[in-house]
Amino acid sequence: MTSPYPTESKTPPLPTLNHLNVTLDNVRSVLSSKEEALSVIKTWFASFSDALVTFWRDILCFSWDFRTFVGKENISKFITTQFKMMNVEDVKLKDLEAPWTGAFQPYEDIVWVQGYFTFSIVGLGNVDGVFRLVPSPEGVWKAHSVFTSLSSLHNFPEAKGTLRNPHPNHGLWAAQREKERSFDDAPPTVICVGGGQSGLNVAARLKALGISCLVVEKNQKVGDNWRKRYDALCLHDPVWYDHMPYVPFPETWPVYTPARKLGDWLESYASIMEVNVWTSSKVVSASPKDDDTWTVEIEAVGNEGRKRTFSGVKHIVFATGFGAGLPKMPDLPGLSNFKGQVLHSSQHGKAADHKGKKVVVLGACTSSHDICSDYVENGVDVTMFQRSATYVISTEYGLKTMLAGLYEEGGPPTDVADMINMQVLAIEEKDKELLDSLRARGFRLNRGIMDAGLLLSAWIRGGGYYIDVGASKLIAEGKIKLKNDAQISGFRSNGIEFDNGSFLEADVVIFATGYSDPRILVQEICTPDIKDKIKRIWTLDPEGEMRGLYRDLGVKGLWYMAGNLCLCRMYSKHLALKIKAIEEGLWDEKKMYPETPET
Repeated sequence: MTSPYPTESKTPPLPTLNHLNVTLDNVRSVLSSKEEALSVIKTWFASFSDALVTFWRDILCFSWDFRTFVGKENISKFITTQFKMMNVEDVKLKDLEAPWTGAFQPYEDIVWVQGYFTFSIVGLGNVDGVFRLVPSPEGVWKAHSVFTSLSSLHNFPEAKGTLRNPHPNHGLWAAQREKERSFDDAPPTVICVGGGQSGLNVAARLKALGISCLVVEKNQKVGDNWRKRYDALCLHDPVWYDHMPYVPFPETWPVYTPARKLGDWLESYASIMEVNVWTSSKVVSASPKDDDTWTVEIEAVGNEGRKRTFSGVKHIVFATGFGAGLPKMPDLPGLSNFKGQVLHSSQHGKAADHKGKKVVVLGACTSSHDICSDYVENGVDVTMFQRSATYVISTEYGLKTMLAGLYEEGGPPTDVADMINMQVLAIEEKDKELLDSLRARGFRLNRGIMDAGLLLSAWIRGGGYYIDVGASKLIAEGKIKLKNDAQISGFRSNGIEFDNGSFLEADVVIFATGYSDPRILVQEICTPDIKDKIKRIWTLDPEGEMRGLYRDLGVKGLWYMAGNLCLCRMYSKHLALKIKAIEEGLWDEKKMYPETPET
């Protein structure tokens, strides 16, 4: 069977000193002197002359989309086509004295000079940019990568800082909030389906831009999507990586956030940011109209007779998470023969509920590790069934190395870190002791898709990895039992049969097998006539951009927002800016770079 994932990279090689035909001695002075690094930045920026730009990523600026161009020919064509339609002014360097500007050596054989700049596109907005320069044998530094990102709109800034509401409010606030939240006078411009971090991030940003938005959340309280998960759930990303727009986590917040604590935070965030949320409600239908608006029907959960219909809604944002929360349950032979309890990981609650039972967890990625660890801590006999190899990285060394200099105590401001994003360093060697202990136990490991580690696995599969917070040690010590020497061939009433003739007794089987295609929920709610128009949402297009997240879904006014807290923070800004630009007449689809990659 052909793999649905890439097997080889078609991108240019890394700009190692050897590949560039440059020695470390040639660049030592730039590495050791901020003054020389700034001279390199200013010289290149003054001319942009003969720039060897290997990568150019553009978000909502020159491409009016999310695009990544690789190679001089593709970039030259992009620039030639788009720049003649844009009126660019006020181009200047910024943050010259900041610690994130200058020369860096992320690997022993890679050196680059990193600079930041801003400019304005007349009729659209302000843009932030980052460039990285690499040396050449002639001593000239040339651009290896450029990133440009729309940061604000002309004449429509966010209502924050000096633009916050300056007026006193004596006794009117509660009634004003209730009126705003009711939408009795006019329909919301945007309806967000889902009130987790995805919906709250984009709703908060839209509110700051003056766009009316209603978040529809099926649970009784905001944050219940985290509170109702299994008790042992805890974020594996550190707090510095997870800040939300406008309200960062307090300095006393723990590095790793327990799920229930995060649920409480989301509920507080919705209140603090005055997000309009209808809880215990669900969108049951959404129909596009000829005037490019939507008719949306909302129903009260548990009170099916209570409905509200909005006409004239301009945009619908599905913010229902990876796989829209729809469990993926593989169709395994003979499962109906099993007389024990069968659960998906999303249905798992407390390990203590299975005291005295034999539990088998199918899958070997994040949820499986968390659940198995919880069982061990509660004295329950648990076996992890590993179907295929897993990419494992530790929080102690691996993840800390990935985030170093960006998302850490004393790191740059979050908006700066988001522009640079992760610099993946040599992690495997630092995690050697952990990985060797897993191999000794027989746990199958890989290096991620295309040997690229964590990020491609997350972007393409939405899984296939585990960020270790302790379960790997339990596997290495044999406290979490491991079964991975055969595939499942069937079930008996009391356990699982494997194709090598072995048998595993079980009272409870938990499927930690991920979630379904997020388009399923979109297609269920929207009218059938748009079913085949909806683009794929998750995984990467040929340029390396997400296919449907945060961008055009193939139907006007239809969007999908998902991701961890970092991604939601980063890309909710772009989605909100695009919606605002559309509503204010700034958006010109004719200026979108025409050769959109195959989706």
